[in-house]
Amino acid sequence: MSNQLQKQHDLILALGGRLSQKGLIMATAESCTGGGIGAEITAVAGSSGWFSGGIISYSNSAKINLLKVSSGLLEAHGAVSEAVVEAMALGGCRALNADVCVAVSGVAGPGGGTTEKPVGSVWVAWAQSNGAVASELFQFVGNRQSVRQQTIAAALEGMNRAHLPCL
Repeated sequence: MSNQLQKQHDLILALGGRLSQKGLIMATAESCTGGGIGAEITAVAGSSGWFSGGIISYSNSAKINLLKVSSGLLEAHGAVSEAVVEAMALGGCRALNADVCVAVSGVAGPGGGTTEKPVGSVWVAWAQSNGAVASELFQFVGNRQSVRQQTIAAALEGMNRAHLPCL
């Protein structure tokens, strides 16, 4: 196992231990990673004890229909925005009956970037079912796969940095 994979595995084990100890259930709401966070979590044995599942909401209609993100929010801010990723995280808590949820939305590339939102721009949000939410904008560098991998790592590291009061 490479150092990066081992580090990610260790992050997930630490996160799972903390969630299990507190009796909390986690979910994911993913756009640019296409389920990659959930895939990494479920690759770890025992994750079924604390991971509910994930929603891949790649399109705006999926964000609206599955996570209940308002169309007005998407029109006003765009899918790659603080407001939308926070709504995704809160929607993931509700949709999957989870205590905490991490959500991601970004421009993985190689196309799709703009001056305001260049390739590598990724918003990550961490939410609790009680409405507490934190978010952060990242600017990753590299090809599509690299941006997606960096996003997965940032999402997991953020959960481990206890962005949420319950953690």
